[in-house]
Amino acid sequence: MDKVMNQTAEPTPEQIQGQKMYQSMGLSDHEYHLIKDDVLHRLPNYTEVGLFSGMWSEHCSYKNSKPVLKKFYTKGEHVVKGPGEGAGIIDIGDNQGVVFKAESHNHPSAVEPFQGATTGVGGILRDIFSMGARPIASLDSLRFAEPKTDEDRYFISQIVAGISSYGNCIGVPTVGGDTVFDDAYKHNPLVNVMCVGLMDLDKIEVGAAAGVGNSIVYVGAKTGRDGINGASFASFQFDSEHESQRSAVQVGDPFTEKLVMEACLDVINNHAAALVGIQDMGAAGLVSSSAEMGSKAGGNGMVLDLDLVPQREANMTPFELMLSESQERMLLCVKAGHEDEVLQVFADHGVDAVVIGHVTDGDHYKLLQHGEVVADVPVDSLASQAPVYHRESAVPEHLKNVEKTQYQPHISNPTETLKQMLTQLTIASKESIYNTYDTQVQTNTVVAPGSDAAVVRVRHHDKALAITTDVNGRYLYLNPRVGGQMAVAEAARNIVASGAVPLGITDCLNFGNPEKPDQFYELDQAAMGMSDACEKFNAPVISGNVSLNNEYDNVPIYPTPMVGMVGLIKGLKHVTTQDFKQAGDLVYVVGKTEDGFNGSQIQKMQTGNISGQLFDFDLDYEAQIQKLITDAIYQDLIASAHDISEGGLITAIAEATFGHQLGVNLSSKLTVDQFFSESQSRFVVSVAPENQAAFEKLAGNHAERLGKVTDDNHLFVSATNGYFDIDVDEAFNLWKGALPCSLK
Repeated sequence: MDKVMNQTAEPTPEQIQGQKMYQSMGLSDHEYHLIKDDVLHRLPNYTEVGLFSGMWSEHCSYKNSKPVLKKFYTKGEHVVKGPGEGAGIIDIGDNQGVVFKAESHNHPSAVEPFQGATTGVGGILRDIFSMGARPIASLDSLRFAEPKTDEDRYFISQIVAGISSYGNCIGVPTVGGDTVFDDAYKHNPLVNVMCVGLMDLDKIEVGAAAGVGNSIVYVGAKTGRDGINGASFASFQFDSEHESQRSAVQVGDPFTEKLVMEACLDVINNHAAALVGIQDMGAAGLVSSSAEMGSKAGGNGMVLDLDLVPQREANMTPFELMLSESQERMLLCVKAGHEDEVLQVFADHGVDAVVIGHVTDGDHYKLLQHGEVVADVPVDSLASQAPVYHRESAVPEHLKNVEKTQYQPHISNPTETLKQMLTQLTIASKESIYNTYDTQVQTNTVVAPGSDAAVVRVRHHDKALAITTDVNGRYLYLNPRVGGQMAVAEAARNIVASGAVPLGITDCLNFGNPEKPDQFYELDQAAMGMSDACEKFNAPVISGNVSLNNEYDNVPIYPTPMVGMVGLIKGLKHVTTQDFKQAGDLVYVVGKTEDGFNGSQIQKMQTGNISGQLFDFDLDYEAQIQKLITDAIYQDLIASAHDISEGGLITAIAEATFGHQLGVNLSSKLTVDQFFSESQSRFVVSVAPENQAAFEKLAGNHAERLGKVTDDNHLFVSATNGYFDIDVDEAFNLWKGALPCSLK
């Protein structure tokens, strides 16, 4: 084996060991000794320690979450590619696949909100087109502190601006998402981005580098010193004493990404015979993409000449070159003899591309600089042989001896309580956020932000995709397993309310420190709950990511496993939205209303926090009600459908009046309190009078007729012990104005 050189300006292997410098890179004593004694059988140099710190971080290796992820339901008759690739693929017929994945950029956004959010969008787009798919839509799932200070408002405005800046420039519409405000996310905002693409199933690409002598081609922007070892940084937790130690954040350039995307798709579609594999340079940069591609091929090694890596800064060390997370970069494996063909494609698109190495015989991953070997490690040791930890699990203290009875709201004036509810930022209109996004570019958006799910047509076919993101962290805080079921169920309700059948999910598992037994319990239980629901709805997990250590000063966020779901609408005539359509239509609530107040918006609104035992949830009943709604839509019996979630039935009714400024005159056997219940498995639907008999026969005792839609712009809803009485204009203005007012 070649002698491995140590960079003179860097600590020696002996210094690294003696001073335990590896700890500052996120490696434990145990992991360092595994590398030294079991993998290399010598002291690793500074570059090699860096390679392992990035690849063995939670962000890349899933070393704490692999045992949990194995519990997910991932099978399904339409799954083409499941977890493990750049993104998952589901067959939607006609030789077409829908490709989707979600990623988190929480820690970078907490440091530099604009660039953190921007580069989150860029990264997830590359995951999609690296599979051979063209991105057609993106969504964002955001969690912020309630905006009480200028700093809070700054973070919110900059994160939103970062998302819109990147998405608007690259020409992919931002069609939906969800935004929640809660002080559980103060100092640790969640920025989760989902992207959806379409592709022909005979054009699938994977990230593998096989074939001795085949070339490794670096594509895109030059490498700089931004985001050095960001994967390890993303696996740390924050505290107020060590803010200055936070890593640099990457800088995004959507115009370069657009060129890179078009060039890569050109190679995939028109030069497939020359291409062996393709992968984006995301977390852990060049080392992650190259080592993973080498390991996936099996039985081959790789050598890279770092002098050939395009650099925008002088004197970059091997450590910096390999662990930089500069954006807008891809790595390709190209068949020997076809290099000029592929390089010419990139040149034609105005994108830099250069051969930086080749696939070798054997299993070693070797880096050269200035003619010297600067790192030499087994490729599988980086990409697939990180240690896996089975963490201890323990029930959190706040779940022991909880109050089993449901919170009872205090409502003396129902109308005033409704007004207050409509101005809660989690409930209020997010139009001031999504109006900054381009929602119509590509001209395929059928239902834009503002309804239960976004809908994007599939061109040249009578079908569409419904897309949503959902999770209620408050529910999971009170019961992680049931809350995990509810997260998937609510996403499915949004999909079903739009006229679609759920296909599958992606996820971002945003949790605290898995080394703390109570927080590992939340992660483990939530995953099992999500899996329960995925199997029930036949919507397998096909992709996702894990974001752990979301804490500040040892206080974790609420457990927040974002669910991104895609559904298929067969026939554009079945696209359904939440707005009441015309006066005279009948209004029904479908599903049982019970006391569901612990963890609800009204409990938070009236007490300032949430507590108690989460209300009951029946997954079988949920599936039954969803099928009822699907059948009603496909039998053309429903004019509108709206999922009932945060804020309860009265909030859903009010929201359904806003789209066309129609009123309602309704009465129910429910109490005023129950109108704010968040019990699950419910929809508000409207039905044209001529469909009343058929709908009531189909729904049976699962639906209660409440009354009619009116044209008088007035909302009147009578309960058994009071009534709601407000002009729709007034309710709408309160709902629409709350967020802009709070962000001023």
